[in-house]
Order: sequence, then C-alpha cells, then structure tokens
Amino acid sequence: MINKVILIGGGGHCKACIDVIETTSLEIAGILDKRTSSDRILDYEIIGGDEDIEDLSKKNYSFLISIGQIKDPLPRIKIFERIKQLNAKLVTIVASSALVSKYSTVGEGTIVMHQAIVNSSSKVGSNCILNNRALVEHDCTVGDHTHISTAAVVNGNCTIGNRVFIGSNSVITQGVQIADDVVIGAGSVVIRNIIEAGVFAGNPARKINE
Repeated sequence: MINKVILIGGGGHCKACIDVIETTSLEIAGILDKRTSSDRILDYEIIGGDEDIEDLSKKNYSFLISIGQIKDPLPRIKIFERIKQLNAKLVTIVASSALVSKYSTVGEGTIVMHQAIVNSSSKVGSNCILNNRALVEHDCTVGDHTHISTAAVVNGNCTIGNRVFIGSNSVITQGVQIADDVVIGAGSVVIRNIIEAGVFAGNPARKINE
C-alpha cells in the first residue's frame, strides 16, 4: 500500500520537498497552507490549513513539515509538537539519490534531500532538514530541529546541537562541537567548538550577533 503524506507549509521549501518525495514510493495527498487564488502548489492541491491537522490525523495520513528553516526553527517546532501530541505519524524521507548508511539513524520527520550523505555511525535527530548535497560524515550526532543547508560539510566525529542552522557551503571541521541554537552563516569554516548560542560567520567563524 502506498503511504499517503500531507505536507504542512506551502512555501519554497515545500516545492523542494515535493521534488524529493516524487523520487520515493510515497504519494502526496495534499498540502496544508493559506489558500491562494490557485489553491495549488506545483501539481498538488492545498486541501486546508493548520486547523485541519487534527481531523486529518484521524484518517491514517502521515505528515511532513515542509516549512523552511533558516534563523528561526520555532514554526517547525510548534507544528512538530502539535503532531506528536495528536499521536500522528511523521514520515522520514530520503531522496532516491541520497545515501544514508545502514549503520546510521535518521529521526522522524527528517528529510534527506537530493545527493545528501549520512555516513556510518552517525545519528541525525527528528524534524531536521539535510538539504541538497549536504554531507554528514562518520560518527556525528545532529540534534533535533536542525537544518544543514545545501552543500554544507559536517566532518567526522562532530556534535551538532538542537535548533541549529548551518549555512550553504559551510565546513565544520573534524571533531567540532556546536551548541544548541546556533546559526552558522553561509560559506563559514568552523575550526573550534562553539559553546554558546548566537550567529557565527567567517573563516574562521566568529560570533557576529546574539
């Protein structure tokens, strides 16, 4: 039986999620978002809003949170917690072109997008985004509600906290630990542990904002 999934959030990230899901065996049943004049996103209908999550959770659908995340993970977290309270199912999605080692784990509600890699003995948390061509090397831990953006590299033995954003083309060097609630700017190189929340950028990365 093909598993039918409902996407929550209809912005640009939703479109990227659709591209990924269409490479899998899942079937998109519809999208929850504010209704527009067309009531469609790509080939899929907007079937309701957030207020419909509870009713739809009773109809054997699975959910994926397709709201994007850069600086603020809170919108994704609120929806995630609501779905969990309803005991509804969150799908874990891996693009057909992605590689997740059989010796690694990926949490519920996480999407591993085109050509992303999770190497052996790594653990990726729940409600995460591993964007196109992101690399999580061996023996890493990635916390919940974290977004590793396009072509970012997390080298071996790194620990990435909860609610972290790692910008495109950033590099986290071997063995580095990053605290919760950190934003790493695009193209940054992190060569030492980050032990406090804030925005970091540059090569080497330095704190630029709270």
